[in-house]
Amino acid sequence: MADPSSYRPRPGEIPDSPGVYRFRDEHRRVIYVGKAKSLRQRLANYFQDLANLHPRTRTMVTTAASVEWTVVSTEVEALQLEYSWIKEYDPRFNVKYRDDKSYPYLAVTMNEEFPRVQVMRGHKKKGVRYFGPYAHAWAIRDTVDLLLRVFPVRTCSAGVFKNAARTGRPCLLGYIGKCSAPCVERVSAEEHRELAEEFCDFMAGRTGTYLRRLEKRMTEAAEEMEYERAARLRDDIEALKKAMEKNAVVLADATDADLIAVAEDELEAAVQIFHVRGGRVRGQRGWVTDKVEEVTTGALVEHALQQLYGEETGDAVPKEVLVPALPDPVDPVQQWLTERRGSGVSLRIPQRGDKRALMETVQRNAQQALVLHKTKRASDLTTRSRALEEIADALALDSAPLRIECYDISHLQGDDVVASMVVFEDGLARKSEYRRFQIKGFRGQDDVRSMHEVITRRFRRYLAEKERTGEWADGEEFKDGRPLTDGQDPATGQDPATGQEPTTGQDPATGQEPPTAQNLKDDDGRPKRFAYPPQLVVVDGGQPQVAAAQRALDELGIDDIAVCGLAKRLEEVWLPREDDPVVLPRTSEGLYLLQRVRDEAHRFAITYQRTKRAKRFRSSPLDDVPGLGETRKQALIKHFGSVKKLRSATVDQICEVPGIGRKTAVTIAAALAQAVPAAPAVNTATGEIMEDEDGAPETTADAPGEPVSAGSPEERRGQER
Repeated sequence: MADPSSYRPRPGEIPDSPGVYRFRDEHRRVIYVGKAKSLRQRLANYFQDLANLHPRTRTMVTTAASVEWTVVSTEVEALQLEYSWIKEYDPRFNVKYRDDKSYPYLAVTMNEEFPRVQVMRGHKKKGVRYFGPYAHAWAIRDTVDLLLRVFPVRTCSAGVFKNAARTGRPCLLGYIGKCSAPCVERVSAEEHRELAEEFCDFMAGRTGTYLRRLEKRMTEAAEEMEYERAARLRDDIEALKKAMEKNAVVLADATDADLIAVAEDELEAAVQIFHVRGGRVRGQRGWVTDKVEEVTTGALVEHALQQLYGEETGDAVPKEVLVPALPDPVDPVQQWLTERRGSGVSLRIPQRGDKRALMETVQRNAQQALVLHKTKRASDLTTRSRALEEIADALALDSAPLRIECYDISHLQGDDVVASMVVFEDGLARKSEYRRFQIKGFRGQDDVRSMHEVITRRFRRYLAEKERTGEWADGEEFKDGRPLTDGQDPATGQDPATGQEPTTGQDPATGQEPPTAQNLKDDDGRPKRFAYPPQLVVVDGGQPQVAAAQRALDELGIDDIAVCGLAKRLEEVWLPREDDPVVLPRTSEGLYLLQRVRDEAHRFAITYQRTKRAKRFRSSPLDDVPGLGETRKQALIKHFGSVKKLRSATVDQICEVPGIGRKTAVTIAAALAQAVPAAPAVNTATGEIMEDEDGAPETTADAPGEPVSAGSPEERRGQER
């Protein structure tokens, strides 16, 4: 715990101007980002008597080890920079809203030649019109099903569309009249785009004009005694009205507005947003956050506005935003919203009428969301806390392991050996800090050596970062990112008894000493680094793997990190230098947490190993030709039939392939002449050697994606020698 007076800036150093400030901890990680109209006045509030500070603010300033600031010219610039830094650094003491679900949108891909209506989640794409968000995907599908009768826009995937165009037959929706079937040219691209634009206009709330137009056409058809067409138009009108009834009018005058409500207690806050377009509620979202700092309702609203509109522009920012409390000051936030929209935005508190009544409804939803979240989390927190306590008791740890790292090795018969590192903090997966490794120190299958290499490489980075930040204990000396052993010369790193530097901790791949901290890329406080040590290292395996991990830590001089292993056969927990395992009860929450950590490490490792294996199996000599893309590689294979035949072709013959010039043909011929032919491909089902049309054995390079021969390319070359 740091004393704030130890890093308090001297009087007169802090400018009296707008700006953004960052608090960093002893690891140089940014833990808090804030903005201020006057940096001097705001920062002075943090360096007063600790007894006068809010408990959460007191925790933040005692966790921090330094503070820095950036001066800007206006408060709007400060707001923009604060949002950018919060998104970049992910500070632990800032308010960060977490979506309680992934919200689906109704999307129309206007950026395609034939726009498609579909359900989309995740980040918004340029050129796509979005409507929502909706609470459930089925609500979108129900709405689309009603509207397709009137606006028969394409809804099929690209594969289905291309297949229909190839066969000349539309899909089922084309036959029943719920698709205009542009795939078989029933309508032109221009006519289909006009349909999509009408669909978007209707979803955007411009419904009255279109309904009146349909009613007029229905009347005209009836007067002309075209009763079948009039009946179809009548049914279309009923379908549109039914779709509109799903979103009742809540605000008059076709209002476009977002209503934001906040429900909070001492520890947490829930935010609910209703999106009103054309006077109708078109979508709803909900967020929950921990109040890790002392923050007012106005500040919570400001953070919600940043997260809601930080990536939005144009009509995605409505003309009117209704909130329960205004940020202080409100003018910079309102100006920022206006700049995002490109026109005026009204940010205010509703006082009376329909908007006030709707705000009360949104507030009730926020209150219910907070109650539901606390009910769920109470059980979840209790379970996780009990699991960590059980692990600490079983392994005789001084405290609960708040950060657990687990390592697993994966390979296929000694090929493509990889390792994974997963991180759990407070019993929850922290996927942003997952890491994966390629085993470089040796070839073949040896899980024990692989585990030793991975642990060594991971914690060497930790030691180098520790050296860079100067966190060594008093009197401790080091050289090249590793503590010196007893009797080792600090100047040369040599042992007086042998006259040589110890080889412990050398890189298994190169035999070289680890890089110095100055050579490591500094992330300037950003997360996702090896700089933070765990309280517990878990390895997937039994005694041998645990011994290898402990030996790696001992060689690096690390003695404050616990190690254990979880064996799959009987789910036994193994400790270093212990002959008997620790057996946790099958109903133990601690054992369940260790199993989840182990299984996640295994999943992450095997996914990476399969990716590497698939990439190796799909490799071809053409991959090494510079400037040769996937399209031209496929054209070459299609023209010649195989890489074997391409290898025997002349430069002039290669030039006959569309898109291949003479210079590229010369490069291809030279690359294939230097490449070593691959071993024959073997059908793994029958064991027979695959042959091409000429009766010659095929190779893995000749038929990408076919059954491949055993062994990596390096092994095959070694066998050929």
